[in-house]
Amino acid sequence: MSRRHVVDVIAGDGIGQEVVPAALACVDAVARRFGFEVEWRHRDWGSDHYRAHGSMMPEDGLDQLRTGDAIFLGAVGDPGIPDDVTLWGLLIPIRRAFQQYVNLRPVRTVPGREGATEIDVLIVRENVEGEYSEIGGRYGRGTPDELAVQEAIFTRRGIERITRYAASLSKERTGTLISATKSNGIIHTMPFWDEVVREVADAEGVEVDSVLIDALAARFVLAPGSLDVVVASNLFGDILSDLAAAVAGSIGIAPSANLNPDRSAPSLFEPVHGSAPDIAGKGLANPTAAIWAASMMLDHLGEEEAAAVLLDACFSSLASGVSTRDLGGTASTQECVDDVLRRLDEVDQGQGAQ
Repeated sequence: MSRRHVVDVIAGDGIGQEVVPAALACVDAVARRFGFEVEWRHRDWGSDHYRAHGSMMPEDGLDQLRTGDAIFLGAVGDPGIPDDVTLWGLLIPIRRAFQQYVNLRPVRTVPGREGATEIDVLIVRENVEGEYSEIGGRYGRGTPDELAVQEAIFTRRGIERITRYAASLSKERTGTLISATKSNGIIHTMPFWDEVVREVADAEGVEVDSVLIDALAARFVLAPGSLDVVVASNLFGDILSDLAAAVAGSIGIAPSANLNPDRSAPSLFEPVHGSAPDIAGKGLANPTAAIWAASMMLDHLGEEEAAAVLLDACFSSLASGVSTRDLGGTASTQECVDDVLRRLDEVDQGQGAQ
């Protein structure tokens, strides 16, 4: 009897409608090769749902998602709707309700690009607290005395668990963990972050190097080869991962896993490039990030061998010169997918794509 996984699909907005079908086709192809099935439960949630119903997802949306094994998201964002409405109406509620406190963002050099900067980094971003809290408000709207207050929330439990997860990855690599901080300027939360990160790192037996965020950003650009596993708060991790993807070649290659490590609720997998409304519907979107995110999802679901073959086929395609224009190529979204599918069709079960 074949293995079966139930995955909720939210293609969402903009190019999400293009890269999600591309990634799903690749997953279906590798699933046939490795003898498992994926039941896709398509959810037409996002900005169109907001326009029709006044919400980004149904009132019982979280209950619907909770019964699945994983969630695959395309993109959220529409020029006609404020970003805080689209993000806080869909993605952030999912992350927090399902305690997806690890946001794992791998970054690797795009193969096939001459002169590309060598980088192989795992960014472990705290995903449910930190600077992205709901505590705060606005006062005196529209008056000369208007002000806004936003509270950053850092808990010992939150810092401990994200550092412990990052340390577990570091043990499998170089054993050195880099922590993004700003304790010279942010007087309460960042010294607290530093203290707890160091306590956990010491207990886990890994070295920790606390680096100020501005210096770390420069290091990502000037010496990315010196980086391995980086643990960061919600805001710092968000910014560093996009910067790292740009250094590697394009934001179009960056995948993300929103993980519930104890598996008490489904985890969510997504490309991080956003909805890119300027190229939506033109067949120009880079499917790499979505395919890579799908590979991460398969790995999480226990299909490690299939996940590796899928990622290898995607990277082999890039190395051969098949790429979209953001990587300097001329291929369309569909042409990139077709080449990956061809490579998957040629590979035997248990062997890498060539």
